[in-house]
Amino acid sequence: MVRTARTTSSTVAAVAAVLAATALGLAPHQARAATAPSGAAAASAPSDLRFHDIPGSGGITLKGNVFTPADARSGRTYPLIVLPTSWGMPQIEYVAQAKKLADDGYVVVSYTSRGFWLSGGQIEVAGPPDIADVSAVIDWALANTPADAAHIGLGGVSYGAGISLLACAQDPRIKAVVALSGWADIIESIYSGRTQHLQAAALLGGAGYLTGRPGPELQQILGDFIGSRLDREPQMIEWGKKRSAAERIDEINANGAAIMLGNAWGDSIFPPNQYAAFYEKLTGPKRLEFRPGDHATAEGTGLLGLPNDTWTNAHRWFDRHLKGELNGVDTEAPVQIKSRSTEGYEGYADWKSVGSGGTERIPLSDGEHLFTGVDSGADGGVVFLSSLLDQFAKAPPTASVPLLPRAFAAVWQSPRQDADRRIRGTVKLHTTVTPTASDGTFVAYLYDVGPLGIGKLVSNAPYTFHGKPRGQSFGVDLELFSTAYDVPEGHRLALVVDTVDPLYIEHNPTGAQLTFSSPRTDPSYVSVPLREQ
Repeated sequence: MVRTARTTSSTVAAVAAVLAATALGLAPHQARAATAPSGAAAASAPSDLRFHDIPGSGGITLKGNVFTPADARSGRTYPLIVLPTSWGMPQIEYVAQAKKLADDGYVVVSYTSRGFWLSGGQIEVAGPPDIADVSAVIDWALANTPADAAHIGLGGVSYGAGISLLACAQDPRIKAVVALSGWADIIESIYSGRTQHLQAAALLGGAGYLTGRPGPELQQILGDFIGSRLDREPQMIEWGKKRSAAERIDEINANGAAIMLGNAWGDSIFPPNQYAAFYEKLTGPKRLEFRPGDHATAEGTGLLGLPNDTWTNAHRWFDRHLKGELNGVDTEAPVQIKSRSTEGYEGYADWKSVGSGGTERIPLSDGEHLFTGVDSGADGGVVFLSSLLDQFAKAPPTASVPLLPRAFAAVWQSPRQDADRRIRGTVKLHTTVTPTASDGTFVAYLYDVGPLGIGKLVSNAPYTFHGKPRGQSFGVDLELFSTAYDVPEGHRLALVVDTVDPLYIEHNPTGAQLTFSSPRTDPSYVSVPLREQ
């Protein structure tokens, strides 16, 4: 027997709004006011929302809820959309968007991912049991709701996005996917440059312990990762590959689901580079959207039921690929980006075209020598807070470039720009490093430096090496996190390198030093991709 419970959709929406508002830093009364129904909208809304215990894989129970179209009648079926919840979020996370989808003629099933809140099992981090849960929920929905087996969509934010991408590799019934603020390559997300993203991992781990039950494998991996157990690195990487849709690109392409990807330029948990690389490998219908913000902030207001571009396009994507509506979403330029500096969207035929205006190469001709282990004052900010300020106030992390201590920071600057520069895509650093120790970490930052020497952070990325011969030079090619940023005329670009950043775990032995050089046969440079003027 299936257990169900009923409640009013307005009550659930208010609770969901408060939860989402907490994640966004809003006050609860702001969330309730934002989602309070009024007049005709309230009168036309479905009268109730049903909660269900849904059988998951392996015999566990998943806590879920179902929205059914208000005009549902016997014998008629409707496209189905399944929404696995984000990391640490309960089943009512998507209630505002689920209601809108149901009003538009979808059956929408949302459920709390296994291991969190009241759902059974343990946290598997998008492991095989999580992917099997998606298929089990689809089976249940087809048997217990007026869902159409030929028109099934899947979507989610963050954790729900990662699960969705992996699930469409395994279940060919899934015809459309919307994956927002997720990951396609978990290794490149929190271990890019072979450097542990400390704040991101600690935040995820803490939230997991607070809202769920981490399984023994996750506990082991998290302990090894934060504890810098390099002897366990092969096991950690293998664990990550099993949870990365990029490793299953062939199955995803063979199944042919239409996939929409959305993310923020400043996502401090799942940086945009790995999504862009995954997008380029997809062969089916696809769309890529990047906007200012941090993890899940680009679509966060939509969880409150407020107008939101990301969710508007997500609905259009489902309408086109599950209902067949000719709404133009598949005839627009498939890559849509919004600059951190200006309003409005730019459309491109593919990711490679984003920096189609050529590249500006800044030579790093002067050698620089620095001592490790001291934070120079250049850093990437704080998870969530820094990119939120950039999103809403256009205030990224800053540093006074002339005052950075040169013993602990290497600095190169370009001449003043004779025109605006619209940086689009992935900035790349090529340099030569000579260490005094076999292990080490450095972080590269690109700044937009104004007339007073104040640098606004354009992008950054960490790099860690192990087992290098002491005193021997080696080449480094490092991609900074992709972005879209406009540098005003008269400003300079500055590359800064130091060795300590609170965002990352560093591996510099006490007293170690790094020398950055530019050999004549292999000059060092920063390559900056630009949009056509």
